[in-house]
Amino acid sequence: MTPAINLAKKKKIAHTIHQYEHDPSHSSYGLEAAQALGQDPKTVFKTLLFCLNGEAKNLAVAILPVDQKLNLKLAAKAAGAKKADMADPDIAQKTTGYVVGGISPLGQKKALPTFIHRSAETLPTLCVSAGKRGLEIELAPQDLALLTRAKFAELCQPEG
Repeated sequence: MTPAINLAKKKKIAHTIHQYEHDPSHSSYGLEAAQALGQDPKTVFKTLLFCLNGEAKNLAVAILPVDQKLNLKLAAKAAGAKKADMADPDIAQKTTGYVVGGISPLGQKKALPTFIHRSAETLPTLCVSAGKRGLEIELAPQDLALLTRAKFAELCQPEG
């Protein structure tokens, strides 16, 4: 069990665990998860950490569909900061307690401001990392928001 799964169980949140064989040569952890699970990439979400106002340890969490790119200006705006940059992977791992490619928004060592891409609001369920590569947890977006104290926000450039 990972801290993410333990948190969902402890809070009695309905969830499903999905496992797959992680391929270390795959270029995208998130797209790999969607393909391996046979899920629409718009329902599989990745967890990205970003730092605020150039402070490497002032972190926030963005949860967005694996087929989208994080817009750092929109992320900064959601977090009420002037600017945002992607977090240093080593700092992200130390802060969350998870390895890159398996960072779950759930059960992180330190509670961080968290933002879920607004496209999740209309989904019945979504998948996020359950805390290690090859392990996903599926739950309702509202439950994810509840467990992470997240806000729904625009985090990606509109497609097209």
